[in-house]
Amino acid sequence: MEKALESTSQTHDMKFRERVGDAFQKGKSSLIRKLGDWQVPFILVGLLLGRAVILAGMAPFALPFFATVYLLKPKKKRLAFLALTAGALTAGLLQTAYVGIAVVIYLLLQKIMNKWQRDPAKMLPVTVFAANFLGRLAFTYFFHGGITDTALLLAGVEAGLSFVLTMIFLQSVPLLSTKTLKRSLKNEEIICFIILLASILTGMTGWVIQGLSMEHIFSRYFVILFAFVGGAAIGSTVGVVVGLILSLANVAGLYQMSLLAFSGLLGGLLKEGRKSGVGLGLLIGTLLIGLYGSSDTDLVTMVWESAAAIALFLLTPKELTTQLAGYIPGTSEHALQQQQYLRKIRDVTANRVEHFSNLFQALAGSFSHQGAASPEEESEREVDLFLSNVTADTCQSCFLKERCWEKNFNKTYDYMQRIMYEVQEEPVLKDHLLKKDWGNYCIKPKNVVDVIHREMNQFYVNQELKRQVQESRRLVADQLLGVSQVMGDFAREIQRERETHQFQEEQIVETLREIGLEIRHIEIFNLEEGAVDIEMTIPYCEGRGECEKIIAPMLSDVLGETIVVKDENHSPYPNGFCQASFGSAKDYVVDTGVANAAKGGAWVSGDSHSTLELSSGKYAIAISDGMGNGERAHLESNETLKLLQKVLKSGIDETVAIKSVNSILSLRTTDEIFSTLDLAMIDLQNAGAKFLKICSSPSFVKRGDQVMMIEAGNLPMGMIQEFDVDVVSEQLKDGDVLIMMSDGIFEGPKNVENHEAWMKRKIRELETDEPQEIADLMMEEVIRTRYGRIDDDMTVVAAKVKRNIPKWAAIPRHSKTEEVKKKAL
Repeated sequence: MEKALESTSQTHDMKFRERVGDAFQKGKSSLIRKLGDWQVPFILVGLLLGRAVILAGMAPFALPFFATVYLLKPKKKRLAFLALTAGALTAGLLQTAYVGIAVVIYLLLQKIMNKWQRDPAKMLPVTVFAANFLGRLAFTYFFHGGITDTALLLAGVEAGLSFVLTMIFLQSVPLLSTKTLKRSLKNEEIICFIILLASILTGMTGWVIQGLSMEHIFSRYFVILFAFVGGAAIGSTVGVVVGLILSLANVAGLYQMSLLAFSGLLGGLLKEGRKSGVGLGLLIGTLLIGLYGSSDTDLVTMVWESAAAIALFLLTPKELTTQLAGYIPGTSEHALQQQQYLRKIRDVTANRVEHFSNLFQALAGSFSHQGAASPEEESEREVDLFLSNVTADTCQSCFLKERCWEKNFNKTYDYMQRIMYEVQEEPVLKDHLLKKDWGNYCIKPKNVVDVIHREMNQFYVNQELKRQVQESRRLVADQLLGVSQVMGDFAREIQRERETHQFQEEQIVETLREIGLEIRHIEIFNLEEGAVDIEMTIPYCEGRGECEKIIAPMLSDVLGETIVVKDENHSPYPNGFCQASFGSAKDYVVDTGVANAAKGGAWVSGDSHSTLELSSGKYAIAISDGMGNGERAHLESNETLKLLQKVLKSGIDETVAIKSVNSILSLRTTDEIFSTLDLAMIDLQNAGAKFLKICSSPSFVKRGDQVMMIEAGNLPMGMIQEFDVDVVSEQLKDGDVLIMMSDGIFEGPKNVENHEAWMKRKIRELETDEPQEIADLMMEEVIRTRYGRIDDDMTVVAAKVKRNIPKWAAIPRHSKTEEVKKKAL
């Protein structure tokens, strides 16, 4: 029995301990949550602001803090009141009474304001002003026996300070919580937060430990902390603001403002020396300010206070300073956070584009997939389906069906298959042996042959429809694949990290400085050969041509390739800055000349032409001839070129671009409105050319005394939805002249049997290589053969390909040029 009781007692003890442990863990978790929910800093701020007094009697901090918490954090209003009351008790009962009276009057006024004001935040400073003014008058009346003119004046000053502090606390109190803290603070928010810290430090007035003032220690600590994370500007600003507010609490300590401001400035300037450098700045400031008007005892005390502040600063974790610096614009930590944010946005965007690329690629694969069966199996299946339709109309009702299809299946199937190929054009068996054998085998030979012939017509219609569907699927697959490739390239371009070229930037700046040109800012985006991209900010350029005549030639020598000015913007103001963009020059350039005429000398021609330099380093020349003449033909040809330009600018391959335009034109209308297209794509880096001719006239290339003809045969644009585009490639050379023309020029000469030979002879006889003169002469030659009549729309485009010779030669440097060039490349 005793053992049982002892066992029961031990069990109860264990359960009790477990309950106590659970309660302790719950309390510990609750405490941690409260600590993490800015409870501790919130309580400390309330305690210090509750006892903060300035100008020997004014307490303008408590009510603005309570009103701000009441508006922004209603659940914490009781905690705020208790913290303010506890802080006021440390300053005396009169301070506690004043805080209580002011809070009660504010609550009464706030209830009145809530009845007719929907937005209490707008009227909060006014409500605090009234509550503070009435509370101070009530406090003076009850505790000092009356209200004098001086009391009215002081009450008004205190209420005015409360009015201003309320607007400041509305921006700074939320910053006490890291949950609501933004990644970047405005300058106004930083100043408001500094004023809040200074107000809090005012509550430390009178706290002395071992002869050292806590007010001085923590004020200097915050000054060097902000100087370390924000630099000289932030450090000196914090010093001025904190020193000014603390001097209001203790006028005798006005010199502290000079000490704090100077120490913040020195600490910010010495921040490159890390924490020790900032601490040294505070010591120097303390010694310099302390030597004026202070006794030896005071100087020693000031040094010890600064030493205590430096000790706190050295103990501050690096994570805290790094996090704090991330919220201040202009710091390296803030810039790093912004870069990380932008990199994250970039990666998200690139991933989405990549997903879309994969989606289009999958769709292209689904459209191009024709099934698992081979062409032979598909053909057999179609024949089986065809013969099953024939037997459904003939053999199903025949009494010999069992003999033909069960006992002699292969023989019957072979007969019908042979008949199927014999009666494709007419229902007559020309193979007499097959006709005789079939007549002896089947009791209804003529009926079966007629049904097979009838079904053959439907079979061919279905076959043609199926072929068109397959071609349309292939067209859509090509278009989707082209879009997928463009989006994939775009995603890779987004994800490409911009390389840092600090060494090259310094070398370029040094090179230009040696000849007397000062560069305000330089940014190198790319140094790849043929794709150089550099931007500069040049002071006082005033349009004198330094960029084109000096800077670009210097860059050409440094980088080892021809650099030209891509864009240049001059400041509209005197002594302003010039923004210039430099890039690689193309190896080849194209000069064009155009001549056109409408039929009968009309205003509107059915021909359209376009010349366009694409961002991919290619030059496009296109001629489109609308079917017929007049405005309708002009609209069709012009629409064809507009669509082509938009598709080419998107980066899609030219072959897919032409197929896409053709598909759009063929599906857009049921009218028989077609147009031709003659497209030449010239690569400006190597002069390689691709010609895509859609029912267009031949083109000619004049190379010295040689004339080459380029032609290809394709149907007009918009006639059918799918066609194969023949691409003709040709390597052009420096000095080649490309001549493209519509059929009005090529077939225009009268009484000429061989248009090709006539055109080659006329081009060979040309004595000029100027594109515009060639176009005009070719037009004139054709019109002369017609005795001045224009019987069709005529368009001729001449383009001369030549090497790009820069206007300004490279300016060589001294012997260091080769070293710089190697390192830059």
